[in-house]
Amino acid sequence: MEDRTQQMPMTGGGVPASTQQMNRTALGGSPLAPGFDPGKTAMGAPMRALEMEAIVGNRYGLASASSREHLLLMIRSSGAMLGRRMPLNICLVIDRSGSMEGEPLEYVKRACSYVVDLLEPSDVLSIVTFEEQVDVLMPARKVVNKALIKEHINRIQPGNTTNLYDGLQAGCIQVNQLNAPGYLTRVLLLTDGEPTAGIKDFASIVGQVGEQKMRGVAVTALGFGSDYNEELMAGIARRSGGNYYYIAQPAAIPEVFRRELETLMTITAKNVRVRLSFPRGVSCRYVYGVPGPRISQRTAEFTLADIERGATITSLSEVEIDRHAPGCYRAVKAEVMYDDAVSGRAELLTSDGVMEFVTDRAQVESGRNPVVQRELEVHLASRNLEKTMMGMRTQQLTAMGAMSEIQKTQNILMQAGRTQQANELNQAMDAIKRGGEVEKTLIGTIYNLDLGKKQN
Repeated sequence: MEDRTQQMPMTGGGVPASTQQMNRTALGGSPLAPGFDPGKTAMGAPMRALEMEAIVGNRYGLASASSREHLLLMIRSSGAMLGRRMPLNICLVIDRSGSMEGEPLEYVKRACSYVVDLLEPSDVLSIVTFEEQVDVLMPARKVVNKALIKEHINRIQPGNTTNLYDGLQAGCIQVNQLNAPGYLTRVLLLTDGEPTAGIKDFASIVGQVGEQKMRGVAVTALGFGSDYNEELMAGIARRSGGNYYYIAQPAAIPEVFRRELETLMTITAKNVRVRLSFPRGVSCRYVYGVPGPRISQRTAEFTLADIERGATITSLSEVEIDRHAPGCYRAVKAEVMYDDAVSGRAELLTSDGVMEFVTDRAQVESGRNPVVQRELEVHLASRNLEKTMMGMRTQQLTAMGAMSEIQKTQNILMQAGRTQQANELNQAMDAIKRGGEVEKTLIGTIYNLDLGKKQN
């Protein structure tokens, strides 16, 4: 049969034309157009905030056997119209429980005033404080009278216990009052302790921010000191698509607020949603690093974090492919929908993940994509950090053993170009040496790795 197909007329892509026609339904879709190069995929149109490419982990698949393969989405900020940004709709939700008294609360006030200085009259700001009671210190308003706003901030006084759930809910109510398109909405939550009043359980608090995510509200979680619940704060950020920060010292609070605000000011794409559509014979098994993807027989849908200028975000999935006849086919259609700060419109990007199915095992071995392999290694490194953290928590791993595992992970991240996360692991190893806080740093690194975001 191979001899016969070699004599058939070939298309521009190097696949026998008659074989393409025979295999119209081998993967449930049409064969590729003549001249299509399966090693390349379409990029997004210029003058949009984003470009997107779908890459299958192997250019070739073995036609005679079912297999599992990885699909990588690379979504890049295009850098178009660099001077433009979305107006911000921000609520500062500040823990003012008794443990914040003194230097921490003074640094928080300084950080809030710094936020005010950076905002423009077109931005909207609200401020909520919480202890046992929740106070709307300043309802949502445009940032016009900065001196008056700072007066409100300076009146913040410490209270008693920590009612995080109601404080967060009040902040979300404030940002949801703005009924105007084109704003980037974010709640900045800062706390130094566990919830001790009101609703306290993890599921209720994280479920609350999940509902807000559906309304376009992301929550950035800023944990200060050594007593807050890092799993809860990272869970809030993960479920809502915001950022997570561990702030060890009070003096660092203003700098972290500045960093977060500058990140928000460079976001060019928000409400990023992904839909993967599969033909017959292909199904999605798993989406790495994404909470609650909606996976059905023929589709997978999930959301990604907002994307700032100069960033690339990657998303890795694992798919299962049935055996089928040789040919070159689309294995997945990837669609990315988002709100674009450059065009000012809702945009749609599409890209096809393509494979050629062959009978030669050696050809399959030669087709592995190193970029996809590196992203897989990054995700496996993230899982290894989770195991390391659990081993330390259960005392099944000594300090020296933990150091060794973290160093292995650090080497993998450096080779994969994840320099920022690799450097964060230096902080974790330093903390192990001096007997300090390790888990808060590791959880932050794991979260950032799972986001799949890096600077271009």
